[in-house]
Amino acid sequence: MQFFRLLTYIKNYKPWVAGHIVSSLLMVFFSVASIPALIPFLSLLFGTTETVNVRPAEGVNSENFEAWINFYVSNLIETYGKETTLLYLCVGIILIFAGKNLFRYLALFFMSPVRNGIVRDIRQNLFRKTLSLPLAYFSEERKGDIMSRVTSDVQEIEWSILNVLETTIREPLLIIGALSFMFYVSPKLTFFVFGLLLFTGLIIGGIGKTLKKHSRDIQNLLGNLVSILEEALGGARIIKGFTAEKYQEAKFAEQNNAYRRTLTQMLWRRDLASPLTETLGVCTVAILIWYGFKQVNGGALSVATFFSFLYAFFTIIEPAKKFSSAAYNIQKGMAAVERVNEIMYAESSIVEKPNAAAVTEFQEKIVYKNVTFRYKNADRNALKKVNLTLQKGKITALVGASGAGKSTMADLLPRFYDVTEGAILLDGKDLRDYKIKDLRQLLGIVSQEAVLFNDTIYNNIVFGAKNVTQAQTEQAARIANAHNFILQTPDGYQTNIGDRGTKLSGGQRQRLTIARAVLKNPPILILDEATSALDSESEQLVQEALEKLMQNRTSLVIAHRLSTIKSADEIVVFVEGKIVERGTHEELLGREGIYKRLIEMQGS
Repeated sequence: MQFFRLLTYIKNYKPWVAGHIVSSLLMVFFSVASIPALIPFLSLLFGTTETVNVRPAEGVNSENFEAWINFYVSNLIETYGKETTLLYLCVGIILIFAGKNLFRYLALFFMSPVRNGIVRDIRQNLFRKTLSLPLAYFSEERKGDIMSRVTSDVQEIEWSILNVLETTIREPLLIIGALSFMFYVSPKLTFFVFGLLLFTGLIIGGIGKTLKKHSRDIQNLLGNLVSILEEALGGARIIKGFTAEKYQEAKFAEQNNAYRRTLTQMLWRRDLASPLTETLGVCTVAILIWYGFKQVNGGALSVATFFSFLYAFFTIIEPAKKFSSAAYNIQKGMAAVERVNEIMYAESSIVEKPNAAAVTEFQEKIVYKNVTFRYKNADRNALKKVNLTLQKGKITALVGASGAGKSTMADLLPRFYDVTEGAILLDGKDLRDYKIKDLRQLLGIVSQEAVLFNDTIYNNIVFGAKNVTQAQTEQAARIANAHNFILQTPDGYQTNIGDRGTKLSGGQRQRLTIARAVLKNPPILILDEATSALDSESEQLVQEALEKLMQNRTSLVIAHRLSTIKSADEIVVFVEGKIVERGTHEELLGREGIYKRLIEMQGS
């Protein structure tokens, strides 16, 4: 089933596949034609050609096959002489083999775009699917393993399966053609060959059964290796700061050695297929020569016909070896296909309804109505019967200890997760009734971690936006207090900021994300602890930018530094997933409750 899913990609390359099939058929035709073409050549060369001047009375069959060949060769010898006839036969054999190799090349020529195109399509679809998966999926999977599936597993599919697609078409036809000639010439001798192929197939098949399991183990181990590498590169500062290099090295070495052991065992089995097939082939050749010698002495076959039969058998050996290797490679590659399909056909918990409504503007309010939420595999609810209203144009701040449910409230709004119970209403309609893309177009997000990409400053600001002018980009940067420092970089807006923006300071990175949100110009803002990781000077610049950004917008602000939210229209205090206090800064201070204690603890 998994294999046939893979083959559905071929439909995008029908003209190329048609060219490959036609070329393969012609290649097989010339290959099979080359077998009987040797008979008159060898007969004339060995001087065993019998002169036949009378056309055989019956049609061509296995009993008078050589008589017909001798009849035509006799006519040529009588007309042109032996030397000229031999020359004609040589030219004919050259043309036949030239045709065979020409169409073999064309078959490969037509298959290359198909093979590489399918790999491109798989990788593109896999990347598209990965981007569409909900955040919950990535919290349960290791990023390195996902990267391994998109890269090495897809490459394994190309090497193990797509590289043998031409084999699955061409080699069986070649085997059938050669076997047909052999059976036509001598059914008894052919049974020896058929027995060999059957015997070889059973042995190679037995070896191949273990290969799929080993291959999947290898891909899993490689995914673990990539995960450890990705974590080491991302956490290099901490590894060095805690002098944990040896610990990480040992962790990597353990997986690396396991990968080596499993790969070696698999390669031992794979490499056994070809020499085993060749050894069995030699044994059969020895039997054929012994048995064929008896046939020749008994007058059942001529020497030339017997040599042509041997040539036909050798024509079968290579395709049989390739076909057995193809069967092994497909078994090996299916493990990679399964790993890729685990992502490709993963069910998303965030599903858009078929009749979802479009939404282009925010008019009145957002209502959290009896919202309860629990993360997958969690032992308790992150939110418990929460009721909250975000009025248009107002700033609502969420405060509380870590794990109280603040970020979960923010993640539910763009449907990064869906509520477990209750509903979130946007202008009176459930978020789940809107188109996901339209809903997220209404939102701008500035998080604690400034998420930037290894690209230019300009491309990071206009990220995802279309038809943006330089003037609009610069205006967004000015509002975000970023324009001046951008001009001081080596290439201004075209300066590359490095991986995750490492060439910039924390405050500069955060101001770029604010500029990105300003350019998007959303009616609703989510600010998730946007200043908590900054020093005082950077915090002031960022805070000024945020205040400009929040003007005339509905804002949901999450903050640990309570001094940044004093001007909020409503402050909501969370404890263990529940709202315990709400009101303005002054109102909450007057209640002598949790909010006031938090303020006093921070010395604000």
